[in-house]
Amino acid sequence: MGLDRVIYNGTVLTVNPDFEIIADGIVGIRDGKIVQVASRSKPIDSYAAKDAVDARGGIIMPGLVNCHAHLPMSLFRGLADDLPLETWLNHYIFPAEHRHLSPDTARTGTLLSCAEMLLSGTTCCCDGYFYEHDVASAVLETGMRAVLAQGVIDFPAPGVLNPADNVAAAVAFVEKWKGCSPLITPSIFCHSPYTCSADTLRKAKQAATALQVLFQIHVAETRAEADQCKADFGLSPVQYLDELGVLDARTLVAHGVWVDETDIRLLAERKVAVAHCQESNMKLASGTAPVRQMMARGVIVGLGTDGSASNNNLDLFAEMDCTAKLNKVMENDPTVMNAQTVIRMATINGATAIGLKDVMGSLEPGKQADIIIIDTAKPHLTPMYHPASHLVYAASGSDVSDVFVGGRALVRDYRLLSLDGEAVMARVQAAAEMICGQGGVFDA
Repeated sequence: MGLDRVIYNGTVLTVNPDFEIIADGIVGIRDGKIVQVASRSKPIDSYAAKDAVDARGGIIMPGLVNCHAHLPMSLFRGLADDLPLETWLNHYIFPAEHRHLSPDTARTGTLLSCAEMLLSGTTCCCDGYFYEHDVASAVLETGMRAVLAQGVIDFPAPGVLNPADNVAAAVAFVEKWKGCSPLITPSIFCHSPYTCSADTLRKAKQAATALQVLFQIHVAETRAEADQCKADFGLSPVQYLDELGVLDARTLVAHGVWVDETDIRLLAERKVAVAHCQESNMKLASGTAPVRQMMARGVIVGLGTDGSASNNNLDLFAEMDCTAKLNKVMENDPTVMNAQTVIRMATINGATAIGLKDVMGSLEPGKQADIIIIDTAKPHLTPMYHPASHLVYAASGSDVSDVFVGGRALVRDYRLLSLDGEAVMARVQAAAEMICGQGGVFDA
């Protein structure tokens, strides 16, 4: 039986358990799945593929996985920078969301985020926000893969004006989207322990457990949050959530910066995964999460960008570079967080963290063909001695030339195929003018 598509003439970085790298490899695709990953052993015409994609000597690798994002927040990129998290969130972002977020703007911001992610090699993201039905519809339109969660918070929120309805709204989202498309996996997202009561946290987690979906939550992002939790409950945020029964193998913790050895042990014992958002943590001066110590304990750690309002981009190549280098500085050890480790965080670890390790995250037969090609014929990528090193320390999202999700081409030769990027940017610019007022400065 022939192939639907074969990708050839490139170095295949599989990210399989052995981290196998094939110098002149091919990836065969049929019915949206990978059926062959091997060295090229015969002329490309002999593979009987309907479409042959020439990687032109570049790197063929798994699509990147963004473990933590807030897709509509691209609307607020650069709205309020150089501020502490509490000031940024309470005095700028929450008011902006209250005034300007709607089903239409949520959809528009989501399309922009998806365009940015696809063009920079991210094929799957994990999102938590409001108006998530509209977010899901937009993501589905782009062809990306995603885990999407309706946000839960204990005050009036966009689309859920009565906080008493917050968990019910999240449940309704999951029930509508579960099984709707192989590209969309619904989830439930509680904002944080300081914006959700103990009762809300328990109810949301119980609902997620009953529905067998991922439960997401921001945890221990700042020192102030950790200190307040200890003052209020005599426990760290991680220990507090553990007492509430929230931590288990279907829980994804975002940030996890202010954690100690006891917290890390708990995360490992409960099999909780962590979404590490290095650039957002740096920009908001939240701190640096002890990711090496977490991983040494067996905690699965993936990479996330956070929302582009606090990053301010969704480029996971930048996250890889920053994660590797900052941790070396923090530990005064150049061997910490080597390139292979960080690539795993951006691919298979991320897939594992969001419950999709059997679906994607590596180039192995049987998995979905979520694949990207890196164009290495560029001055800053010449010469190439070690592909993994190049990806972490030299490449950027702008070097991604082609993107496939489930075997479907979404980017070819740097061009978006599933949506009109220019039209989306024009709509976002119009929304930005509404938010700020015809070129004026936003006043919270």
